[in-house]
Amino acid sequence: MNAPIFLNDMGVVCALGAGRAQVAAGLFADHPGGLTDCDDVLPGRTLALGRVQAALPDLSALPTALRGRNNALLDLALAQIAPAVQAAVERYGAGRVAVVIGTSTSGIGETEPALRAWHATGHWPESFAYAQQEMGSAAAFVRHRSGATGPAWTLSTACSSGAKALASAARLLRAGIVDAVIAGGADSLCRFTVAGFNALDSISDTRCLPLSATRAGINIGEGSALFLLTREPGPVQLAGWGESSDAHHMSAPEPSGAGAIAAMREALDRAGWAPTDVDYINLHGTATRHNDAMESRAVQAVLGGQVAASSTKPLTGHALGASGAIEAALCWIALADNPSGRLPPHWWDGQPDPELPALALVAPGAVAAGPLQRVLSSSFAFGGSNAVLALQRMPGA
Repeated sequence: MNAPIFLNDMGVVCALGAGRAQVAAGLFADHPGGLTDCDDVLPGRTLALGRVQAALPDLSALPTALRGRNNALLDLALAQIAPAVQAAVERYGAGRVAVVIGTSTSGIGETEPALRAWHATGHWPESFAYAQQEMGSAAAFVRHRSGATGPAWTLSTACSSGAKALASAARLLRAGIVDAVIAGGADSLCRFTVAGFNALDSISDTRCLPLSATRAGINIGEGSALFLLTREPGPVQLAGWGESSDAHHMSAPEPSGAGAIAAMREALDRAGWAPTDVDYINLHGTATRHNDAMESRAVQAVLGGQVAASSTKPLTGHALGASGAIEAALCWIALADNPSGRLPPHWWDGQPDPELPALALVAPGAVAAGPLQRVLSSSFAFGGSNAVLALQRMPGA
């Protein structure tokens, strides 16, 4: 089955806010927001982080294994698409609705204080269950809350997880295994991941500056984005996707961008697009030395230097396993909820790195010639796991 796949509905929560309206307002604001200065993550250091400020649902009535900040972020995004999900369950049957979630932190944030309590008392807190930190907790939670009983699993391929979840959902639908999929990603801030990136000397204390000559690393963020995918027409089509694995290094990307190039070209081929068909690309854009160098070469090789491009991580932080889903949600907003054709801005200091190919970075307030039609969203992860999504606005969106 080679049926078209559609993103029929979308829910999102990130540092810019909760829900499409809040996130869109933050995305297109005149001044960069989203990040907050936090001094409670790394001892003795204040960091700009993409921490979610929205009130999260209370999960205390659920089994302990399903509680935690990661699942609360998922719950807030799921609530935004609950009517569409319920309609899909009623229309197709619960067993024909699947769940695919990308994450990397899962419930590590709950394990950290529990481990400190164990060291102090010799006992695990009653509020902690080992299953909270299992990767599968995310999909199990969404399955439990949504009433879907079809296939359910969690993907964890580092920073490509959220994007790969959407590609996996599309394959399920094209195989005819299910008729609807709840797919996306979630990750929550925790000391473990921040300390890990700090050990790699990849953390910026202040708002990150993707592609700048002065870039100094990433801002870690958190959030969740969920989509309802079906074969029924919706406002945005998942026109194509590309995945590759260059396996160059545990944490550094392949310098020439070969894996990224392969994923981008596969997404274009699957969508049936020429490079000139792309109106905008949402860059992975982490503001690390190696990623930005690799990615700028890849974009130049595949699309040239004229396509509008930006990294939105200075607004959301890098939400790791959720980033691909959150950035797909930002693209969804730019396509389906944006009649004036506003372009997601690239916030930086305006100092290009002379060693990188020049890209057409979107200035704040920039507007396309008309409503955006076709966009790419790139996600590149540790271990050389690469994923690129091709998203297309449908008539009437």
